[in-house]
Amino acid sequence: MNWLFFALAGSIAQLIDGALGMGFGITSSTLLLTLGTSAAVASAAVHAAEIGTTLASGVSHWHRENIDFTILKRLAIPGGIGAFAGATFLSSIDLSGGTIFISTILLLLGLVLLYRNVFQTNIKPNMAELNNPRYLTFLGATGGFVDASGGGGWGPVVTPTLLATTEHEPRKIIGTVSASEFIVAVCASVGFLVNINRINLDWSVVGGLALGGMIMAPFAAKLVSIVPRRPLGIAVAIAIIVINGVRLVTS
Repeated sequence: MNWLFFALAGSIAQLIDGALGMGFGITSSTLLLTLGTSAAVASAAVHAAEIGTTLASGVSHWHRENIDFTILKRLAIPGGIGAFAGATFLSSIDLSGGTIFISTILLLLGLVLLYRNVFQTNIKPNMAELNNPRYLTFLGATGGFVDASGGGGWGPVVTPTLLATTEHEPRKIIGTVSASEFIVAVCASVGFLVNINRINLDWSVVGGLALGGMIMAPFAAKLVSIVPRRPLGIAVAIAIIVINGVRLVTS
């Protein structure tokens, strides 16, 4: 398939991510599956492309002092382990099973994204302690596994959970989760590379997705102050739910 289609998918995903602060993985994975890419290849391509985008995001948040490095370590290490496990799991299941599994995860993540944008004003904090290492370890490992095996989900799983269960500054949570996603993307990519003989990765998918995302990144950053966040988030969530719901019904 022409790499321009994948570049377009990366551009659209990056625009959405720039406006919502999350969604590159679940959006680009949904688009790639729609274009006919296999589940494992879609997730592998997304995470390879995210190595560059998450590194740039992490550096930007570090420059603005939006990162809590203690929390970052407690999230990123188990997140990386979970991502490697998730990549290995997705690479080991057959193509039809992989499509059903990843579509199910994306459907659920779409519901999470919809819930967050509809009910985000009802968040009640201070239900858990960030100083509890077991809590962060479990959250990181779960988020990493879902992210790699589902083609995306680190942001939609980890960020709203921390916002809803802690009193930590939102900018610190967003910055820390974004920076730790670099480790998750690297570990997921390593997991897919170890199993590359099983997934037949097409590097035109990776290159196109990364190119589209990198070109659109500067424009996406400006969308934060221009595009209404909640309506866009609701529209994207509904689209993800419908697309993956139809795929599950017809598979």
